[in-house]
Amino acid sequence: MAGSTLASPSAEKTERFSPTRDAWRRFCRHRLAVVSLGVLAVLVIGVVLGPFVWRLAINDIDFAAQLKAPSLAHPFGTDDLGQDILARLISGGRISLAVGLAAMLVAVVVGVVVGATAGMSRGPVDAGLMWLADLFLSLPQLPLLLLIIYLFRDTLKSILGPEGGVFVLIVAVIGGLRWMPVARLVRAQFLSLREKEFVEAARALGASRLRLVGHHILPNALGPVIVAGTIDVANAIIAESTLSFLGLGFPPDIPTWGRVLFDAKDYLDVAPYWALFPGSAIFLAVLSINFIGDGLRDALDPRRVM
Repeated sequence: MAGSTLASPSAEKTERFSPTRDAWRRFCRHRLAVVSLGVLAVLVIGVVLGPFVWRLAINDIDFAAQLKAPSLAHPFGTDDLGQDILARLISGGRISLAVGLAAMLVAVVVGVVVGATAGMSRGPVDAGLMWLADLFLSLPQLPLLLLIIYLFRDTLKSILGPEGGVFVLIVAVIGGLRWMPVARLVRAQFLSLREKEFVEAARALGASRLRLVGHHILPNALGPVIVAGTIDVANAIIAESTLSFLGLGFPPDIPTWGRVLFDAKDYLDVAPYWALFPGSAIFLAVLSINFIGDGLRDALDPRRVM
């Protein structure tokens, strides 16, 4: 009886072990990642719930309040048309973050499909897909992005409307130009995992190729993909902000962070706060996402020493 009583806590502790809980503990040891997660959570909550708290309309013009410095009435000040900058940043933040998340999903889905197909294939299929990835990697990303947006923006606007058309085009182009690193990463993981003993055992038991990929290889390759996808969110936010700053993003009445920054460029000497707040929002979002990616990399790879 005494022996069984003494053994039970150890058995219970073993049963309670969870890879997810263990990864979360390792993530929490990365202090910058935890702080960044809090900062990103504040930004997300702010842009989602902000319109219910700060009810000023984003396009209300008040010439009597032009270029007012931050105050209680306008905590982030006003622009050249008297529009409240805080209200515009709250509204635009939803679009900027949505573009980043949607573009990341496009890049990850395409990259996983291409990388998994290449990793499970041999010969011309693998070589052809990797040649395609190398071809896309060799293309100048920003000029190509600008060219595609310029050529197809008006067409999609007429089909999906001014906001929907630009959103779909920007997400598709940014995601379509960011899948290559994910594909190469997934291919490398598949080439390594397909030779492991547990995959050979499943193959010997008659598992189909689809089951091998979906149940055995892909779940064990998701760690690096999650980290790469996190970084892609930051890259997509920067790309959308760049497009808006160059005047090829969303129209002026849709105030993304990049668009607000673009509108402020001619007033840096008289209203520096106008550029400071959207620039800070972009900086904090991108920096937080990058630090979260570092934390996820450490959390999902137990071999790393923290």
